[in-house]
Amino acid sequence: MKPEYQLGAPLPASIGLCADLYAEVRDLRLAMQKVVDEVKARETEVREYIINSLSKSDDTGAAGKRYRAQVVTKLKPSVRDWLEFMKFVFKYNRFDLLQKRIAERAVLDMLEAGESVPGIERFNAVDVSITKI
Repeated sequence: MKPEYQLGAPLPASIGLCADLYAEVRDLRLAMQKVVDEVKARETEVREYIINSLSKSDDTGAAGKRYRAQVVTKLKPSVRDWLEFMKFVFKYNRFDLLQKRIAERAVLDMLEAGESVPGIERFNAVDVSITKI
């Protein structure tokens, strides 16, 4: 990786050259993400093969030269009825059962349509737009 791409490296003297550097670093990250996505897809493919193969056999696992694989089962919750679940959350004040995150696009759609969403405020998030010249 180029030294100027490393965290803490000196920034160019002009904002224009910073824009160039920003675009280069972003393009590098996107290219790297594409490779990571391909590796993740292969990882998932191999994982699913192991799960399917071991599930169909009497084996509890399989060992290679360096690693052993076995299928493990974990109990995970899933909401079957959102209305009932939300009634429970409100009735017993159990908001710890929820993650604190809104669906931004849905809220913005309502606000843009002139609807009120109590408890929501808007703010301008600052970002940079880079276009090739």
